[in-house]
Amino acid sequence: MRPLILSLAAALAMSATATAQEHNHDASSFDEQPWSQADAYFDPAEMAAAREHVLAHNGDQPFGMIMINRAEVQLTDDQETGVWDADAWYGGDINKLYLKTEGEYNFDESELEDAEVQLLWSRAVTSYFDLQAGIRYDFEPDGLAHAALGFQGIAPYWFEVEGTAFLSEEGDITADFEAEYELLLTQRLILQPRAALSLSAQNIPEREIGSGVSSLEAGLRLRYEFAREFAPYVGVEYHGAPGKTGDMIEAAGADRDQTVWVVGLRVWY
Repeated sequence: MRPLILSLAAALAMSATATAQEHNHDASSFDEQPWSQADAYFDPAEMAAAREHVLAHNGDQPFGMIMINRAEVQLTDDQETGVWDADAWYGGDINKLYLKTEGEYNFDESELEDAEVQLLWSRAVTSYFDLQAGIRYDFEPDGLAHAALGFQGIAPYWFEVEGTAFLSEEGDITADFEAEYELLLTQRLILQPRAALSLSAQNIPEREIGSGVSSLEAGLRLRYEFAREFAPYVGVEYHGAPGKTGDMIEAAGADRDQTVWVVGLRVWY
């Protein structure tokens, strides 16, 4: 019995050696790419096609999403303003193409006050953060193009954060930062704190923007998700213009600080 077992083991060893020699693969390459060790026993082209098939069905396929994070009306004692903040993206786990837009519409004056669009290439640089670069164009108040460089991701404790620096075609440098958090009161009732900060490296008088911190927003929104993709909400938010920006706004006859009530809708597809 023992000689028979030894003979079978020897035959298996010789067969494996012959197969490896037939495919003529360098063993050192297997150490560098351990996922391709099966190439020593099966046709390398067939194994490469099999690996591509597995990747395509386990995270390597492109997909997309459209998110309207804020479509709301902001109410004060003497003004109603429509605000939107939305983005769409398409790509894979590593590389995506983003289209972002946000703006404000003054219902009292029937006037579009601010409107911008960003087109960004986004690349994952860690498991939780993407680096983004591209262009931004302001349709209002003064058609102006900017180069954009920033980041977006999930900070510890599940804070959603993003920040972008802009260089306008006129040489002005500005930056925007935003952070959100979702507190699930129930599976459908969600409280969302949000804060946003804008900075400017110089005075931009035509836009009533001063150097330093130019605007600050902090608020709470309470939404109810009838479905994950459809959630109306209400909330309250503080808007402030500190420093030189506030001085410019007051000189123009407006308030540098105000609190607004918000009613809106959050949808995605």
